Amino acid sequence: MYSTLAMHIKWMELALAEAEKAYSKGEVPIGAVIVLDDEVIGSGHNLVETLQDPTAHAEMLAIAQAVNAQSSWRLNDARLYVSLEPCPMCFGACHLARISNIIYGADDPRLGACGSKVDLTNLDAMSSPISLEKGILAEQSRALIQQFFKELRAR
Repeated sequence: MYSTLAMHIKWMELALAEAEKAYSKGEVPIGAVIVLDDEVIGSGHNLVETLQDPTAHAEMLAIAQAVNAQSSWRLNDARLYVSLEPCPMCFGACHLARISNIIYGADDPRLGACGSKVDLTNLDAMSSPISLEKGILAEQSRALIQQFFKELRAR
């Protein structure tokens, strides 16, 4: 049986694989997977530029895939693994989808909604709080994003 940390690393590696897909497409390399009952029910990576859609964040695409797989918008007991701290839009979608846990890699001091920039986790409207775990494979997540922007600036 996996320890909790080993389990988180296992799923975060899949989120990072999704981030690599975004990177290969010239997208900001953020990836996400949604896990329920030890099975991936949704995955996604940023496609904002590809789709010309500002809502095409990794988390939003993973949620859309997960709700389709479950035939329900309620993702009770599901866990979101994402390489970067969710922004306010994505955190709100997680709340509305009733995702119970968010596990993320790197903090996002520019747009993070889990405490880095703003903290939406303690709002009175949060009828069912989302538990957070941060820093899982954070260095790998951060390095991938930094490499992407370094290359982008060089162009």
